[in-house]
Formats: sequence, structure tokens, C-alpha cells
Amino acid sequence: MLVWLIRGEVVPAGGDGVNPPALIDPPRSYVWFGMKDRNLKLASQFHRSLYQLTGGLLGTRLVNNDMLLLTTTGHRTGKRHTVPLLYLSDMGRYVVIASYGGRPQNPAWYTNLVANPEVEVQIGRRRFAVTARTADPDERAALWPLIVDAYKGYAEYQARTDREVPVVYLDPVES
Repeated sequence: MLVWLIRGEVVPAGGDGVNPPALIDPPRSYVWFGMKDRNLKLASQFHRSLYQLTGGLLGTRLVNNDMLLLTTTGHRTGKRHTVPLLYLSDMGRYVVIASYGGRPQNPAWYTNLVANPEVEVQIGRRRFAVTARTADPDERAALWPLIVDAYKGYAEYQARTDREVPVVYLDPVES
């Protein structure tokens, strides 16, 4: 039986056995697969673990795009945090998008890398240091059509929020 996770509860599929049951006045937090923050965090942890345990053999592709693992240092705790993110390549640099599914606030990983831009990336089995910086308005404007072309969901995420979704360059550090 197919079920949906809605508002933190497992709910049987609707009358057709596949689609979610009709929601009356769905909450604003009803986003991608109906995930609230807690469920999104669990899905992210599972993806990260799968990617790490297999050395990038599994988890490197999602929604027809490449995925990387980004490790930041918590701006308050100093602890390392790793998240899986869709990325694009741009002239030897990597580009990630801080959409957070269109939520009103930026994701924690973005806040962390703004505070400490020296971060680490894993692509497949390869790990390396990068320096992060937010794209300026002209760079973002040039990249945004390519970003939306790679994953149409980003346009929807931008439409959901009043904040401008940050686009971040990850520049490899010369060793």
C-alpha cells in the first residue's frame, strides 16, 4: 500500500491508491513530497549516509542532476555538517543553490558557509577543499536560466518565497 507523509503522519493514498488524499487548506510547509523540516532532514541524512557508505556509487544523481556532499562548519557550534546538494559546473567551479524548497529562511548550510566560506566537497570518492561565495546579482541573473533549465523546481521554490534564493560558487582551493 502506498502511503504519504503529511504533517508528520503516515496517511494512506487517496481513492486511486496512488495520489495523496485531498488536503483541505494545505499548510504552507507542505512542500516537496509533503516533507516538513524534520522529514526533509531525515531524507537528507539517509541520502548523505548512502553517498558516504558507497563512496559516491549511490546517491550521485537525483532528478537527472549530479549531486555532491557539502561539509560546512556550524557558525554557532563549530561542528561539521554535511548535506547532499544538486550542483552545476561553471568553468571549473561548482554552483549550488540555497533554495531550501522555497522556505522563507535560508538553509542552515548557507548560513554556515557565509560565516565560514572554507568548506569541503565530496564528488564521488573525491574530497577536496573549496572556498564558497555568493554569486553577485549579475552572476546570479546569468546563471538562473541555466539553473532552472537543470531543475525546473527551482523556479517554483523561488516563487514560494519572498527572499532571493542564493546561488553559491564553490571554487576549488589550489593544493
